[in-house]
Amino acid sequence: MSGIILPASLVLAAGLLTLSSVSPHLFLLQLGWVALGLGVLVLIQRLDWRTLVSYRWLISGLYGLASLLLAVAYFTAPIIRNTRSWLVLGPASFQPVELAKIALILIYAQYFSRRHLTVARSKNIFFSFVLFAIPAGLVMLQPDLGSASVLFGIWFGFLLVSGLPRRYVLLAFGLFAIIGLVGWNFALKDYHRDRIAGVFYPERNVLTVNYSTIQAKIAIGSAGLFGKGYGQGSQTQLGFLTEPANDFILAAFIEEWGIVPGLLLISIFILLIIRILAIGLRAPHNFEKFICLGAAMVFGIHFLINAGSTVGIFPVVGVPLPLFSQGGSNLLASMTLLGLVHAIGAKT
Repeated sequence: MSGIILPASLVLAAGLLTLSSVSPHLFLLQLGWVALGLGVLVLIQRLDWRTLVSYRWLISGLYGLASLLLAVAYFTAPIIRNTRSWLVLGPASFQPVELAKIALILIYAQYFSRRHLTVARSKNIFFSFVLFAIPAGLVMLQPDLGSASVLFGIWFGFLLVSGLPRRYVLLAFGLFAIIGLVGWNFALKDYHRDRIAGVFYPERNVLTVNYSTIQAKIAIGSAGLFGKGYGQGSQTQLGFLTEPANDFILAAFIEEWGIVPGLLLISIFILLIIRILAIGLRAPHNFEKFICLGAAMVFGIHFLINAGSTVGIFPVVGVPLPLFSQGGSNLLASMTLLGLVHAIGAKT
């Protein structure tokens, strides 16, 4: 055992428990995705790493496929939750951005493992930015600010741990400020700007932009130490809490089970990230180290944005909590990353 299976299983179980209370239909649907995800995990951990390292075209092809599917989604996908993010395949739907996250981690692991000593060269930084900008640009066109933020976090995280000099980090923050200003005025939709502004002015728009976060705070604040009981959360069961199976599932869990179990769940999730990083530190090759780093960053960024939007310190941008929120695409992507990490850990 690599040390990640137990915490991941506990998070999965807590998510299923919450979904069974919120929606029996979604619980059964998620149970099917979990079974499929476990199959993916078992298959991935049997992967021959020499194939990935030796045949670079496999990773490049996966990256190209993910970018192509993002473009197809933009032009053909139906509008769901104000975005064209889902490819509908019969009764099921799939978010190509989840595949893009995996592809970006793998191509960065390959790229930076060969260049980590020369990452400060401008051409290396520029090319790494292009690798990020292609899928991120397609995601922003959908528009999906949350997923674009995760992709950005992957890119910037890889730059930081690859030894980027401090002066370049400061320069990067300056450039991001400029890009953010331009994006605020020309790229973001009105509802994106309203959600960001809602973080700084929570007392405004209490029935529109800030409604979901306010209801989440009420659910958490009324939970007490050990909650209201299974199926007894008033905000969740009476429909005041929006998206209790997805964006605000953490609030739904805490309302019914309490602050103490909520903190325990958060601790388990943090433990999972720490153990992923520990496996990366023990890995003998840079390629494997970077894969673990990328997986930890994805889980960490998702956690920060999802939990942060629940308590009002981040805007609500539709980022799920991995292994916990309902959704097949993110669950399969999370299980794939865990399979990769587990395979690395089993060989170290």
